[in-house]
Amino acid sequence: MIEQLLTAPMAVAEAFHDDVVEGVGPYEAEERLVADAVPRRRREFTTVRVLARQALAELRIAPSPILPGPLGAPVWPGGVVGSMTHCAGYRAAAVAYGGDFAAIGIDAEPHLPIEGIGTLDLVTVPQERAWLAALRVRRPEVCWDRLVFSAKESVYKAWFPLTGRRLDFDEAVVTVDPDLGTFHARLLVDGPEVGGRRIRGFDGGWLHRDGILLTAVALTRGAANAVRAPGVVGSVSGHPRPATRSASAR
Repeated sequence: MIEQLLTAPMAVAEAFHDDVVEGVGPYEAEERLVADAVPRRRREFTTVRVLARQALAELRIAPSPILPGPLGAPVWPGGVVGSMTHCAGYRAAAVAYGGDFAAIGIDAEPHLPIEGIGTLDLVTVPQERAWLAALRVRRPEVCWDRLVFSAKESVYKAWFPLTGRRLDFDEAVVTVDPDLGTFHARLLVDGPEVGGRRIRGFDGGWLHRDGILLTAVALTRGAANAVRAPGVVGSVSGHPRPATRSASAR
């Protein structure tokens, strides 16, 4: 699924169940982080890190613990950028050499509309709500509000390693191509410099299949976005997270 969005020289790994993943881990340092968590949380936490080590192995990077930094974002081995995600029924990791890519961000969500009074207004801006209303009529089979949320999560995961700063939901405007499976996030705040150029937005890709919505962003060192457009794609579901965020990539 994820390989439809991210291709070589990026390395990716995914799983739809925790009991089918084989690899190195968990490490003791990782286990300590979730020692008091419920079993489901411990399983998904471990699985996504095993997947990350599988992807790193494709880059010939030796296995090691993948621990969170001060604000929760994963600390990758030197010379590597990456991103991890998990939701009900899906886990994935994507990595690349830092010499090729400046940042990667991926996010998976179950395909369900955003619920909760006022939640949509917290995670979207008026420009987005305008096109969301139109697309709901034109293509009601897609949860477009959830797609905007996921796209902003992917953008945030790419943004944070470049800036070390939070990016609030109202600091980027997402537009979506419903036919090509792409999106653009225009920054409403100053972006970082990459490859001698100021980043003013992020381009990404999206798809949905078997009840999972997946979005991805990848930024090359030349400041070009490098995500494959998957073309017309297929169905989605989940429960919204709160409209606040840390740097955590889960």
